[in-house]
Amino acid sequence: MPRPKGVPNKATSDAREAIARLVDGNVHRMNLWLDEIHAEKGAQAAWDCMVDVLEYHVPKLARQEVTGPNGGPQKTETTLRWGKPID
Repeated sequence: MPRPKGVPNKATSDAREAIARLVDGNVHRMNLWLDEIHAEKGAQAAWDCMVDVLEYHVPKLARQEVTGPNGGPQKTETTLRWGKPID
């Protein structure tokens, strides 16, 4: 039976969990490592390393575009009704 759409396979889930444990277990060292990278290679290199780690720990959000029929603009219809005010 195929797994539901959007559910990662077990190997992917296990890998993400292992990376999360690695990151969580080394949080106290990460500041030292980032300071060393900053001292040797500059702020941009330290930032790039931090972003690289975060990409594996926090999933990226995919950009999604919502369109109307045949890729055209979306159309909405609104009906306004005037009536007795709600108390």
